[in-house]
Amino acid sequence: MDYSKSGNPKGPKNAPRHTEHNSKGSSKNPFGQKETKAELLARMKAAAAERQKN
Repeated sequence: MDYSKSGNPKGPKNAPRHTEHNSKGSSKNPFGQKETKAELLARMKAAAAERQKN
């Protein structure tokens, strides 16, 4: 008997089970675009100010 053919079929190898919310190539993290340090600092300061306000 060929035991390799028994059971359920195996799924695809090396496939992620889900997609990340900030994965490369998504709308939130597009390919080829990197924010400058000034933009990063402005975003971080705005987030810190929002936390201070709440």
